Amino acid sequence: MYLNKATIIGNLTRDPEMKTLPSGIKVTNFSLATNRVWKDQAGQKQEAVDYHNIVVFGRQAETSAQYLKKGSQAMVEGRMQTRSWDDAGSGKKMYRTEVVAESVQFGSRAQGVGNMTPQSENPVSAPQDDSEPDTIEYPEEDINPEDIPF
Repeated sequence: MYLNKATIIGNLTRDPEMKTLPSGIKVTNFSLATNRVWKDQAGQKQEAVDYHNIVVFGRQAETSAQYLKKGSQAMVEGRMQTRSWDDAGSGKKMYRTEVVAESVQFGSRAQGVGNMTPQSENPVSAPQDDSEPDTIEYPEEDINPEDIPF
């Protein structure tokens, strides 16, 4: 049995770029950054950043290009793929490893991106809000399933 599955949660390093293939299929490319934190043998905190190339096809390519921006958080699930080609200038064989996305989920946005304000990951430094939490207001009438557009 074989398995080629990748799950990556990170922040976009640049705005997505959407193109259309000759067949009419939309394709969007972007890059996600992930970081690792560990302590070395001396007990010093170490940190490393990895960059992942992401390719999305079809309708998800359109929504990814529309809603994701540099700094946005996203979770991508897909498969790893390595492409190769001959560089026209040098004639050298070039390689690119990327994640071909099967699903993209949008996460919280970074500061300064869009209209949303980020939630603090550290509850100690978050401002204290003593107000009542928002509640969901359900409609009084029944929902007709035929009114749902999908």
